[in-house]
Parts: sequence; C-alpha cells; structure tokens
Amino acid sequence: MPAGPDGMGALTRDGAGARLLLDVQATLGEGPLWSERDSRLYFVDIRAATLHALSLDSGALDSWTLPTQIGWAIERAAGGLVVGLQDSIALLQLDPWRLQRLVDPHPHDPAMRLNDAKAGPGGQIFAGSMNDSDTDRSDGCLYRLDADGVLHTVDRGYRICNGPAISLDQRTLYHSDTARRVIYAYPLAADGTLGPRRVWKRFSKPEGFPDGMTVDAEGALWVAHWGAGCISRFADDGRLLRRVALPVSQPTSLTFAGPRLDRLIVTSARDGLSAEQLAREPLAGGLFELDNEGVRGMPAWQYGG
Repeated sequence: MPAGPDGMGALTRDGAGARLLLDVQATLGEGPLWSERDSRLYFVDIRAATLHALSLDSGALDSWTLPTQIGWAIERAAGGLVVGLQDSIALLQLDPWRLQRLVDPHPHDPAMRLNDAKAGPGGQIFAGSMNDSDTDRSDGCLYRLDADGVLHTVDRGYRICNGPAISLDQRTLYHSDTARRVIYAYPLAADGTLGPRRVWKRFSKPEGFPDGMTVDAEGALWVAHWGAGCISRFADDGRLLRRVALPVSQPTSLTFAGPRLDRLIVTSARDGLSAEQLAREPLAGGLFELDNEGVRGMPAWQYGG
C-alpha cells in the first residue's frame, strides 16, 4: 500500500487479516481477558455496564449487568474476579453472585471512572482512571492495588489512561495516554514499584490513538489504534513489525486466548460514531479474531489479594 505521511503504510479498514468472531455490537467493548481456569474469554461493555463471558469452543455467551459502568475484569488467585467499576474496585463472585467493594480511588468526584487495568507478576493490579465527562482534563491517575488491599497512586496527569502491559522480562510497564497519542514506559521493580516514566512511542495523526495493549511470547507489544482501524505489533524498541487492518475504525483492546494462547482477540466500540459512520461500519462494536501468524501470547497474571 502507499506510504503514509510518517513513512508507514497508509491506514485502511479493508479488514484483511481479521474476521468477525461475535457481532455483540458493544457500545464500548474493552478489557478482553482469557481465563484458563474458566476456559472463557471475559470482556466488558463499559457503557452498558455489562460483563460478558464467551466460550470459544461453543460460542455460548453469558452476560451480567453491574450496578455501574465496568472498565475491566481480572482473575483473583483466591477465586472469582476483581472488577473496575466507575465508583470502586470490587471483588466479584459470579455463582453465587456476590459483589464486595474494596476501595474507591476517587470518592469525591463522580465524573471519574476506572478505564483499563492489568495484573502484574507480583499479584498487584495496575489501573488507570479518567474524567468521563471531560477528556480534555488531566485528572486521570495510574494506581497500583497491592495484594494487601492498599491502593497507591503512582502517577498523575493523564487524560485517558489505557492499556497497561508488562514486558516479557517483567522490567517495564507500558501505559498509554490515549488522548495525547503517547505510550509511556516505566521501569518496573519486583515489588511493583515504578521508576520515572519515559515516552516510548508517540502516534502520528494517521495512526490514530493508542488504546489497549498486550505483550506476546516473543516480547513484542501489540497495540489497538482507536480511530485508525488497525492493530500494530511493535518490537520492544518501538520498531513496527506488522500492521493488521480491521473493518472498524475503533478497536479498543486485545489479548491472546485459547488453551494454547494462539488466538488473538480484539474488542471494538460504536461509541461516538454517527449514524452515517455506523452505516459504513456495521460491525462496529464487534469482537474480532486476527491472523496472528503463529505468534502466541503469555498467560495473564492474577490478583493476589
């Protein structure tokens, strides 16, 4: 394809290399998580306050409605899930249903909500927040929830926190500020302490906005390009290794799934699209599977609390 203004290929949405897995039409699909324990793919629809669980074998879909918007779900080592709600981080047991709120990171500002998170190798959770009513505000924070239940604010000044991912050697935490088109990298210590952040990559306008991320078993970072309709695979030094087009403009996040972690699943969103845009993108909000060319992922860590 012809070169774009940044020297990379022009971004298209022809859908090459991607297939529709589930036409769920999520308003704001996010947070895909493969659970080996449950043999299901969990993902959320933030705006619909819904947690979904999909069996990749049978195609069966189970869904649960939460009391507020839900940004993510992470497995808990002791059983059940930890979820990021608009007003709290909470423990969730699905059967029988039990929701127990642990901590509210922003008790005095109802405009704030939790947006994306990942567990770390030490059993912590790294989670970001954002101002849901005004994404031009720099109210967002990066938090670390330790296994003892103590919440730490480890960085501030974000507009839209997204996509924590941890490098293969467990020494770097990647985290994006989507609104600023930047991915940061933090030195990561064994106890979860973060060093000073640095800019790892800035996205050009044709590349859209960096959203959710995941690291594969070869140490490369896969990133969803909100607004540009593609997924990219980058080397750990930021070099572009591969770019996969999607038939939708707003991919949000991705993860490797299945017993062999060899299925690359992508969530997407309809949020903010006009009627005319939705007519051009009837699959917006769907769940997609990419041709990952034999690359596999890494198992997700669990919350240790």
